[in-house]
Amino acid sequence: MPTDRDDAQAWNARFAQPGFFFGTEPNAFLVRHVELLTPGQSVLAVADGEGRNGVFLAERGMTVTSFDISDVAVRKAVALATARGVAVDTHLDSIDTWEWQPERFDAVVAIFIQFAPPDVRDRAFAGMLRTVRRGGLVLLQGYTPRQLEFGTGGPPFVEHMYTADLLRTAFADHDVMVLDEHDAHVAEGTGHQGMSALIECVVRKGPADPGRLSPGRGGSPRG
Repeated sequence: MPTDRDDAQAWNARFAQPGFFFGTEPNAFLVRHVELLTPGQSVLAVADGEGRNGVFLAERGMTVTSFDISDVAVRKAVALATARGVAVDTHLDSIDTWEWQPERFDAVVAIFIQFAPPDVRDRAFAGMLRTVRRGGLVLLQGYTPRQLEFGTGGPPFVEHMYTADLLRTAFADHDVMVLDEHDAHVAEGTGHQGMSALIECVVRKGPADPGRLSPGRGGSPRG
């Protein structure tokens, strides 16, 4: 079974390539929903790689903490933040060893963290809910199992992918504000390129409210 050390070496090899493996522009889902956040809020960027999303949030006035398992990526994230003139509190850590301090952040952002197998993923989801304050947000984007047909990013393991039912179950006691599946062309460096099967979720920590579920892009609830 792969260890965190094995994972770190694999990601270091990817991030050691010239340039930025996933580019320097923020994720499109995060850009679309960033107005849910306000300047001055504290945000945790989970497995933030070379820093594109954490830096974007810092540029929007958030107080950002980020971590990644790759020391090469963390160094690049620091360099990107410096070049953009913002501060990000970066850490070298994995999602399975990160200390999810209770009610520490106003929001948690987790973009394409599907290297995590189901047991690690379940612990991470629970940790995200624990570390966000009541009324705070978890913003999550990933791939559905159909992504294996596209092969344009993510691991080749169906058990790592998300479904709407999986996310509804994981966040069942909270307010699922957005749950949307759609296909879209993704262009994020060399790491994510091409048509992709995406699923996006925004959760507000607190009692579930079915009336808050956002419609999908087709104008009706999806999932």
